[in-house]
Amino acid sequence: MSGSRTDAAGALIDLVAQATVYDLGRPMQNGMAQSPNHPQFHHCLDRLHGDRMRPDGGSAAADLLTTGCHVGTHVDALAHVSHQGQLYGGIDAAQAQANGGFAVLGIHELPPFVGRGVLLDIPGLFGVEICEGGHEISVAELESAAARQGTSVGPGDAVLVRSGWGAHFDDPERYQGKDSGVPGVGEAGAQWLADQGAALVGADTLAFECIPAGQGHALLPAHRVLLVERGINIIEAMDLDGLAAAGIYQFVFVLSHLNIYGATGAPVRPLALV
Repeated sequence: MSGSRTDAAGALIDLVAQATVYDLGRPMQNGMAQSPNHPQFHHCLDRLHGDRMRPDGGSAAADLLTTGCHVGTHVDALAHVSHQGQLYGGIDAAQAQANGGFAVLGIHELPPFVGRGVLLDIPGLFGVEICEGGHEISVAELESAAARQGTSVGPGDAVLVRSGWGAHFDDPERYQGKDSGVPGVGEAGAQWLADQGAALVGADTLAFECIPAGQGHALLPAHRVLLVERGINIIEAMDLDGLAAAGIYQFVFVLSHLNIYGATGAPVRPLALV
């Protein structure tokens, strides 16, 4: 390792040691809120202490885990959504999935991210705690939030959009918003985020979308724009309330996911360092 790299690493270690770390991921546990469109998360103890005893008196417990890849805080691969039979880059979806996984556009193609993160706090813009169910976060609102906070959005940023809906996470039925709808970015907002050059986007809802009451996930225009047309990965079910409460709108964002070859998504535990 060269001297310059050693100096850089040392400076980075010193900065990280002084940083406050915000965990933007949700704990994964049985019964947590999740989309009904994906396999249920289930965790159990497969082996208990005492089931097998070593000669010296030692014992170990072990677990069994089953889950969909889009459960809990997770990131979508570009292979997750197609439109008119095509994935990002015009790749034929049927051919890409023919071998039981996505060798191209699977989540394994997304590298770990360490870079600038920006929080756009929409409830903070209006002086409320939570946006109304079904509210579409407009381009004007995204721009106004950025201006209010003094946090412009630029190329390569991870842009996290807070609706406040994460406050309902511990109430799975309310969080799904089947009857109430769920606030979020629509097609125009997704286009704006892509036009700013966002490398990643995220939200505190089950889907990075505006979901009108009673509609469910029948239409996902923001997913089409971001995943299929612009090649931008989406992080969902984030915990963004701590950052907003502390008035932190820009930070070092760290994202590393389970590297599941060929998968359409994977659980993540994103971090914000301030």
